[in-house]
Amino acid sequence: MASSLLDKLQTTAATSADLWLKTLQEESSSSVDVELMHRAFAFRQAEIAADNEQEKLSSSLEVAKILYELQVDNDTLIAGILHDPTVLDEERIENIKTEFGAVISALVSGVHRMDIMPVTDQSLKPGQSSQIDGENLRKMLLAMVEDVRVVLIKLADRLQQLRNIKNSPAEQQQWIAAQTQEIFAPLANRLGIWQLKWQLEDLSLRYLQPEAYHRIAKSLDERRIDRENYLDDFMSSLQSELKKAGIQAELTGRVKHINSIYRKMMRKNVDIDRIFDVRAVRILVDTIPQCYAALGIAHSLWPYIKEEFDDYITSPKNNNYQSIHTAGHGPEGKLVEIQIRTRAMHDRCELGVAAHWRYKEGVGQDEGFDRKIAWLRQLLEWKDEAAEGSDFVAEFRSQVFEDRVYVFTPAGKIVDLPSGSTPLDFAYSIHTEVGHRCRGAKINGAIVPLTYTLKTGDKVEILTIKEGQPSRDWINPHLGYIKSHRARSKIQQWFRYQEHDKNAADGRVILEKELVRLGLRGVNIEKLSQQLKFNKTSDMMAALGRGEVKTTHIANALQKFLGPQDKKQPELKLRQTPVGKGKSDIQVLGVGNLMTQMAKCCKPLPGDDIVGFITQGRGVSIHRSDCPNILRAVNNDDQHLIEVSWGGPEQDVYSVDIQILAYDRKGLLHDITALLSNEKINVTAVNTNSDSSTHEATMKLSLEIENLAKLSKLLTRINELPNVHQARRLTD
Repeated sequence: MASSLLDKLQTTAATSADLWLKTLQEESSSSVDVELMHRAFAFRQAEIAADNEQEKLSSSLEVAKILYELQVDNDTLIAGILHDPTVLDEERIENIKTEFGAVISALVSGVHRMDIMPVTDQSLKPGQSSQIDGENLRKMLLAMVEDVRVVLIKLADRLQQLRNIKNSPAEQQQWIAAQTQEIFAPLANRLGIWQLKWQLEDLSLRYLQPEAYHRIAKSLDERRIDRENYLDDFMSSLQSELKKAGIQAELTGRVKHINSIYRKMMRKNVDIDRIFDVRAVRILVDTIPQCYAALGIAHSLWPYIKEEFDDYITSPKNNNYQSIHTAGHGPEGKLVEIQIRTRAMHDRCELGVAAHWRYKEGVGQDEGFDRKIAWLRQLLEWKDEAAEGSDFVAEFRSQVFEDRVYVFTPAGKIVDLPSGSTPLDFAYSIHTEVGHRCRGAKINGAIVPLTYTLKTGDKVEILTIKEGQPSRDWINPHLGYIKSHRARSKIQQWFRYQEHDKNAADGRVILEKELVRLGLRGVNIEKLSQQLKFNKTSDMMAALGRGEVKTTHIANALQKFLGPQDKKQPELKLRQTPVGKGKSDIQVLGVGNLMTQMAKCCKPLPGDDIVGFITQGRGVSIHRSDCPNILRAVNNDDQHLIEVSWGGPEQDVYSVDIQILAYDRKGLLHDITALLSNEKINVTAVNTNSDSSTHEATMKLSLEIENLAKLSKLLTRINELPNVHQARRLTD
């Protein structure tokens, strides 16, 4: 019975393939090698029959149909039929090479290398697509650069996969959709393949936000007849005026894609009933002058909205997208979007890099195609400079998403940067040495700070010195000097290769300052370096001086090696209850659940060396081992002292005192309390003193905080406030 069903599936798939190929053969405009495609399907069918995986033949057919719609060449079509994301071995590649040639076998191999993570891994959960290994991403991009056609096949494969996972487990659906939304849809956009991009986004939304997707789809369907009737009348009036002007135009009505409607609803926080621009018309003409003539006619018929006008013909998008966008109030005052472009622009808008193979015959150079390949090569070159694989992944994400800013060099060259970039990001994008020697910048002729946020259209001039070096402040994420991962990596690389002894000395100063800030004494530096995976203490100091190890790393390491070693750090949540209530996190002589309380005199934090003092009626009072009260008890040989450790479940928050020294100014306390509020730190007491003669202010604050790492971050943020000289923990 099972064998009969498999045979039936195989026959059905094979018949569907034969019928489709017959249709292609009958199309006069088709340049497809139907005979070669027959051979490819026969080859694939023979493989599948041996493995009893008949559904794969249907998948191959769907991939081939998608690629045909992209108007790719014959080699790409054949490779799309033959590729198998689950199977790749040397014997199979050799068989394909023998039967179909080296080009097709290389394409099949390249598609397989684009699998950045297996979609069949059930251990992965939705949203884990972000955990992409930098090396795997590099391999994917390398396969694309070697022959960009592999990405067309991969995107087509991903689209057919999304179309056919209705009956898959919900976790697998969401995981595939999340990976598509994060990597493949943005990649399709960056390569200009709009025809695939919107389908990938809509189908991903279907599985990630099913309720929203179906609600929008139902609403669009209910409005369909009214919308179509309205657009027919609108286009009839517009077409009549275009003909009077002698313009032969093709007009089509279109509906905004579900994902774009959903994003707009989220951005504006409105329901679909408040989205008025679902009515849209596209005008295709022959020449660029006709585009602007059609624009003038449209604006003369209906009032247009200035804010909705964009000319992407004069200034194409970074993916080479060209079109004129406008919107106006049509009949009955209803809003209508209008896109105007030439037919050649339309093909390139819809097909992106795939259009290269349609137009390459008789064309010496495809500028748009060359630009995209250059982008891929640039990313790969930067991979060799990246300090960490995570930096490379982050740079890839910033490159494929649309949050970009476009600025000009003094010579008028456009530079493409992540949104939020600064003059320093611009300098490092020009050349590494320009970045290192940068000391100032002019924007549109006016001098600005290096933290200035660049805006699209800015003309940027970098002011340099003859010999210079980067500042460590530049890589401090809280100071806002740089945005791009590329610039950060280049600065870190510079510090990495400077004189080891100097870096070690600088690192020692940084460590000493951090220990003082945290109120820690007698820390075993050798043990700390081992915790951070360094063989030598000097290597840890040098890494700290180069900026490779940060103070947050130090705080986390201190938390671990000073605290319990035999248990996983629990996730703590801030609570607004008094400190000391609830289950104890202290072990007394190895025994938990005894009554303990934190001493108010020294206020220990997890990670501090501690000792217990037996009290009458209040259990064991927990002190820092360097607390003056405990030192006096030790000198007096007090028998009330008892050995304790951080051994049980940690409390939510712990009390700690900090001191802030600053130049007294208006609004200082407000800035500090605002920062504490943003960090969700509970303040239990505040004491401020101001010296009118020196204008110096001393503030003492009692806080509830989770651990040393959180304290270190907080002190760093406070130190960055204007006029603050010092922020440190009080332990005396």
